[in-house]
Amino acid sequence: MTGAKAAPEPKSRAFSSLDLSEGTRKAIEGMGFKEMTEVQARTIPPLLAGKDVLGAAKTGSGKTLAFLIPAIEMLHRLKFKPRNGTGAIVVTPTRELALQIFGVAKELCEHHNQTFAIVMGGANRKAEAEKLAKGVNLLIATPGRLLDHLQNTKGFVFSNLRALIIDEADRILEIGFEDEMRQIVALLPKENRQSMLFSATQTTKVTDLARVSLRPGPLYINVDTKSETSTANNLEQGYVVCDSDKRFLLLFTFLRKNLKKKVIVFFSSCKSVQYHGELLNYIDVPVLDLHGKQKQQKRTNTFFEFCNAPTGILLCTDVAARGLDIPKVDWIIQFDPPDDPRDYIHRVGRTARAGKQGKSLLFLLPSELGFLRFLKVAKVPLNEYSFPNDKIANVQGQLEKLIAKNYYLHQSARDGFRAYIQSYASYSLKTIFDVTQLDLAKVAKAFGFSTPPAVNINVGRSAKGKKRKDHPKAGESSEEESESEEEVENERERRAKMARRGGGNQAKRRELEGKKAEKDFYREQGREKLKNAGGTQWSR
Repeated sequence: MTGAKAAPEPKSRAFSSLDLSEGTRKAIEGMGFKEMTEVQARTIPPLLAGKDVLGAAKTGSGKTLAFLIPAIEMLHRLKFKPRNGTGAIVVTPTRELALQIFGVAKELCEHHNQTFAIVMGGANRKAEAEKLAKGVNLLIATPGRLLDHLQNTKGFVFSNLRALIIDEADRILEIGFEDEMRQIVALLPKENRQSMLFSATQTTKVTDLARVSLRPGPLYINVDTKSETSTANNLEQGYVVCDSDKRFLLLFTFLRKNLKKKVIVFFSSCKSVQYHGELLNYIDVPVLDLHGKQKQQKRTNTFFEFCNAPTGILLCTDVAARGLDIPKVDWIIQFDPPDDPRDYIHRVGRTARAGKQGKSLLFLLPSELGFLRFLKVAKVPLNEYSFPNDKIANVQGQLEKLIAKNYYLHQSARDGFRAYIQSYASYSLKTIFDVTQLDLAKVAKAFGFSTPPAVNINVGRSAKGKKRKDHPKAGESSEEESESEEEVENERERRAKMARRGGGNQAKRRELEGKKAEKDFYREQGREKLKNAGGTQWSR
């Protein structure tokens, strides 16, 4: 950005060196932090001095504290009370990230009297409006819902705003909120307002947003300019080349081998997440799932359940790929690869955070190896992992029998298969991810079918570039969309109960057949053999 000035090198990394209020100091000590990360050490002092900041840092660098500490200190210094309204606003792209920032803000405000709240798509708008009318000093928000309240909530006092924080600005713009952000910036008071904008990448659109939201001559902070890689140095990254029909078998083997680890598995579509979650739970591989078609309360509960668990497996779409700080993740598995190196970087950023160790594994088809060239250009170092065929659990026959005999799993597998193909057709790197080159018979086997179900490839192609309500990147949804998602979720739950309880003789017969197939699954393979099937490199 023209006119931006480089921030000076920090004099100290100790939080004790900062001129902070007693309340904030106690909160930081209670959170167990003594030393600042690089982005915190370079960002917090100028923000405490009232400077505007344009920041760039790798994911997991600790920037949430970097902008929350100065914001809370400002509110404390100016003695903000509920009647003064909102003094600081944090805008963030997704609901999950908003919830996470809200959690950190809650800890930092423990010894302060200032009020704080969260507003986001999918939540109860009326309850949010009532809170805003009572007075919220620190507000965390997603773009669409914030604009809604700015325009339509009469009791929302924001005329005294002193700080605007835009987090993950590039992500906000990527998912289609450029117009909303321009309207938000235009509605908010500019006089005496300090602004902070953080973005992992500095695109033209990010620069334009910085120009209209920041005061002239902001400090530019980039902690990654000397780095030789785009990902954390303590992240061990690998890829495995695997044919379509072996993908699920390899994933199943890996997950059985790592049940005592904390693992996140990324998929390209909501319905693929749903199917694999239902299947794995059915065959005794306990998993959680997180995707954009779930009701907001379920997404929230799942997110915090996985965060608080010492071990576990989370299946998700890219709704969890950006900014979320999930503690102690051991493995990131990209079962469906992204078609953009930036998305790869954000996905693996869920592990190896704040100096901790982590591992990642990317699944690639032989036809997708060209994607490695793009990752190399993006400074992403990967090693090839080998996985001997005799170590992969040979459960294909049992899988196909299970899918054929269980009506509910059959329907879910069909939906997942179609969603996978349509998502693949929407990829932008057509020379690498060419849907016409997929062996549909092999892909079908990975979903448990001996014969591929019919699928309309053009649906995925026509959807490319549109912000669909069921797209995992859609961080906002209208109330009508939320109701639609709830109807879908309720219908799936109803169908699941029918399948389990046996709604009618036919369903009962299919359920019994499904149970028999499940028993065959384990009798033929043997539980102990499944547990031990896998090379030592996968659990090292």
